[in-house]
Amino acid sequence: MRLETPVIPPPPRGISATIPPPGFTQPPREETNITKPYSLFRGPFVTPQDLEPRLQWIFNFMTNNTKQDLAQFKETISKLDRRELKRMAFSMTSDSDYFMCIASNEQGSKRMQKLLGISDDMDTLFCTAIVRLFLTIMTDKHASYVAVHAMRVFDDVKKESMYELILHYVLHLACDKRGCVAFNEIITDLNHPYYINKILDVVAHNAVSLSNDAYGNFVIQHVLKLNDLYCTRHIAVRLCGHFVDLSFRKHGSYIVERLLEKEESKVLVVGELLECEGDRLMTLASSDYGNFVVAKTLEVTKEEKIRDYLFWGLVHKLTPFLPLLRRSRGSKIATILDSVC
Repeated sequence: MRLETPVIPPPPRGISATIPPPGFTQPPREETNITKPYSLFRGPFVTPQDLEPRLQWIFNFMTNNTKQDLAQFKETISKLDRRELKRMAFSMTSDSDYFMCIASNEQGSKRMQKLLGISDDMDTLFCTAIVRLFLTIMTDKHASYVAVHAMRVFDDVKKESMYELILHYVLHLACDKRGCVAFNEIITDLNHPYYINKILDVVAHNAVSLSNDAYGNFVIQHVLKLNDLYCTRHIAVRLCGHFVDLSFRKHGSYIVERLLEKEESKVLVVGELLECEGDRLMTLASSDYGNFVVAKTLEVTKEEKIRDYLFWGLVHKLTPFLPLLRRSRGSKIATILDSVC
């Protein structure tokens, strides 16, 4: 099934500001001591001509990476009151580019996460910014941790606004190098029955394309680890007819092995291997990754008492190739066959 890519509108602009680039030069130390922040966030909001210095200070405050800077961050946050923290959050979130510049910085991401969950006022501002840039944030190495942590600490209303976006962008996230990692973390933590069922249903429905994707296969592997019986069965049914092809590939073989461990999917996989022509099965059994799948299949079916016909069916098909298996990557398979023949 082809993955359809929805048109993603550009993020809206907020306040006009000169965006500090990575590596922005820090103002002199005497201008950034721990007494400086309080004047920045007290009194009336700054005038336009004072805006740029404030944004420059905040950028350095959030991203500079020395022990002194970390100590300053902790002390400053502990002394700012709720109103002052809200003003700082407002300054960080009003412009999309500026917010992303901080969130995509390693230190900026870590410190932004520490600001989440402090107050509902701040969370509302951060949630608005994350939702506005959702796909960009979720596919960024460092910014994605901000969104993942937000999912853990936000209230239910804010979480649901993000769940809706997760549901909309499932395939985009699953097939992205960074997005698949963030997506896996979110579905591990997700405890909302409606959204987890909806999201897993989309994953299972697209199991073929995701299993064949460089990053989507990691999502399929992860979902199978969740031990959701219905989802596992759904994935197995969607992958019927593809088990052998997947077994020839590294990550695909991991998926097939995972399905062999599940009672609700085991028979489907074994049945497809039994339907293989002898030469095709021999090629799989002696291949770099397929040999692990065939060996695993023999191991799990050998333990069966009720359906032992599956094990002996495989033994019967593989025994003619025993001499070849002994001299190939299928030596483990040959050992199993020798133990029963």
